[in-house]
Amino acid sequence: MKKFIRIAILIIPILWVFHTLSKNFMVDPTFEKFISRKDLILTNKSLWIVMIRIHILLAIIALLTGPLGMIKRIRIKSIKFHRWNGRLYALSIIINFIPGVYVSFFATGGWPSTIGFLILNTLWLGTTILGFWYIKREKVILHSQWIIRSFFLSFANMTIYIIVAITHNAMNFPSGNAYTIAVWLCWIINLFIAEITIRQNILIGRK
Repeated sequence: MKKFIRIAILIIPILWVFHTLSKNFMVDPTFEKFISRKDLILTNKSLWIVMIRIHILLAIIALLTGPLGMIKRIRIKSIKFHRWNGRLYALSIIINFIPGVYVSFFATGGWPSTIGFLILNTLWLGTTILGFWYIKREKVILHSQWIIRSFFLSFANMTIYIIVAITHNAMNFPSGNAYTIAVWLCWIINLFIAEITIRQNILIGRK
């Protein structure tokens, strides 16, 4: 079971990165399909495209560096690599806060989605900073717990995609409502899974 989880931690982000790159930089590089579903008119389309591209690329860095920091074998084999990988992970999320907040104000679904995204961005930034803060004080367990929360929030976009597919495509919710529901549920569900993971790690450590 542990081996399966390790493989999943590596494979799922890589597959999602390929999906994200192909969808947003090859299939629809100008984001016309994505923009057409928005309720709000973009005040500056060119700026929005630049911001969403930065947001996506930085999120991809987090998705690629995050799993490398989670795997114990890599961490033990090279602590130096783990530290630099962790710095890159944290930096990608910290810098991503600005474009993340900007694109939140033009989210599909209007203000309810905007608020949901602002909460998500704040949680993602906060959990990452706390993880970094605790390792600087050599509190390894607290560091691991907060980074696990940060790591699962990195999958928010994937969770949104899955929830929209269920609520809009399978349950016929209006696209705007489906997206708003997904924006709120993505960080609630992902943090819930993170807490289960943390609890299991603590229990395993006590055995």
